Amino acid sequence: MKTTRDTLLGGRVSIEQPAEGFRAGTDSILLAASLPEVDLALEAGCGAGGALLPAAWRLGESRFVGLERDTEMADLARAGVALNGFEARCEIETGNLADLPRAWENRFDLVFSNPPFFEPGRTSAPGAGKDAAYLESLTTEDWIRQMLFAARPKGWLVVIHRAAELAGLLTALDRRAGEITILPIRPRAGAPAKRVLIRARKGLRRGPVTLLDGLRLDDAERLDSVMAGKSLDWA
Repeated sequence: MKTTRDTLLGGRVSIEQPAEGFRAGTDSILLAASLPEVDLALEAGCGAGGALLPAAWRLGESRFVGLERDTEMADLARAGVALNGFEARCEIETGNLADLPRAWENRFDLVFSNPPFFEPGRTSAPGAGKDAAYLESLTTEDWIRQMLFAARPKGWLVVIHRAAELAGLLTALDRRAGEITILPIRPRAGAPAKRVLIRARKGLRRGPVTLLDGLRLDDAERLDSVMAGKSLDWA
């Protein structure tokens, strides 16, 4: 695999990632910026570390575990951990979210993810090098169920996904999580949202679902702040 060494957050974070295929972008940075400070966090499907590494830089008191099924991507994530000097707070495990160890049940204060977008056979091929990042190994409901398995009671879940999957995501969280907040992400004012950020807390079954006004990607001041490593305001 050909790789490139790049930087994120305005040069503050280094990453080794594939030269072709899925590469860290806006979704990864927004996910990292949206996370609360916790003791122990898990990223389900960390890839080369496009969200995990910026999150580790911003949340300097948190510890992270990245789970990645693709061995080459997991090795790149480990390289990124070393590049940034995060070895004391970050570890990368090679494994499948569908087969989590029993010891991980109720273990993490926060579980976050940018799940694969498409189910095999329901869309055209995603392109060379992108299969692992874009094709689901689990249904949306099963992906969320496994995240909930790993989160401790009242622990946080944070997901970024296609806006078209919002109904499925809410169905997966129904009766399993509460304090659900949805942040739409749209290209510009008046445009339909292309992505949604969702956060929830495991086991809290009551309370309103809050739909926020959202983030516009043409809001240069707000987006530039996030891309420079500031936290994303859930408002």
